[in-house]
Amino acid sequence: VLAHGFAGKRFFPTTFAVEDPFVSDEFSMLGSHIREPGEDVEPPVRATEIAAEYSKRITSWFGLSVGGEYRIFNPIGEGTQTGFGNLELAARYQFLTSAAHEAIMSLGLTAEVGGTGDDEVQAEPFSVISPTFLFGKGFGDLAQSLQYLKPAAVTGAFAMNIATESETVTETPNPETGEIETEAASNPNTLSWGLTFQYNLNYLQSFVQDVGLRPPLSHVIPVVEVNLETCLDRGCGGETSGTINPGLIWFGNSVQLGVAAQIPVNDRTGNDVGVLALVHFFVDDLFPNSLGRPIFGKPI
Repeated sequence: VLAHGFAGKRFFPTTFAVEDPFVSDEFSMLGSHIREPGEDVEPPVRATEIAAEYSKRITSWFGLSVGGEYRIFNPIGEGTQTGFGNLELAARYQFLTSAAHEAIMSLGLTAEVGGTGDDEVQAEPFSVISPTFLFGKGFGDLAQSLQYLKPAAVTGAFAMNIATESETVTETPNPETGEIETEAASNPNTLSWGLTFQYNLNYLQSFVQDVGLRPPLSHVIPVVEVNLETCLDRGCGGETSGTINPGLIWFGNSVQLGVAAQIPVNDRTGNDVGVLALVHFFVDDLFPNSLGRPIFGKPI
């Protein structure tokens, strides 16, 4: 079976903030909560986001997805702001799957559609186009002398985020003079880059050595994510922000659950630890003869 993230014996789970390297039929919900630092004179913000994404295989190797998120921003000392972020559309082509080397590679293209969200919660009025390279590699092909490293795996995603407008001009009436004041803000291009490091206890138990693990522990995958974004131009070149997310994932036959901490990498990201929670459904297992099948061709 090559559905929902298999390459040979290797199962790659859906992770938290770093995109998956495979094409599948799935539905995910991801919740996050973290205190973000304020900018300039603005206060810090307690930010809660609930994101949902549905992915559909068109063929066994090509898929589309649609996603969005609901945001709750609570600036310290000010009123709560709520609303939807911009709609996200994506396409992905899984061009390599090696069972022998437990490897997957994909190319993707994501579009954040500007103006489809609420500006009260920082949904941008411009679109962002993101060509992406994604990969996954399990270590099951290591020498037997390194057998306890065989359950380990790494995945990664690298995306160039290209803004469709170089700057956003905001016009605000001055209540005292009645004049229209304009303010221009640059929209930089950025590089998103993320890696995950995983250790699959089910792989250890099933393919390396019986160490006595039984469900639910035998279906747990400890994960550490490194999820970063680097500004490339327009006044902030080289500035990087992001989090390190250590957590645990449990997977069953049709559902996957996960929880992780969000640890800021620097003051630009913040100083407070946040939390991530994941609920993921394998649509290909829940509805194998209908919604979980590729639209064209047979599942492989």
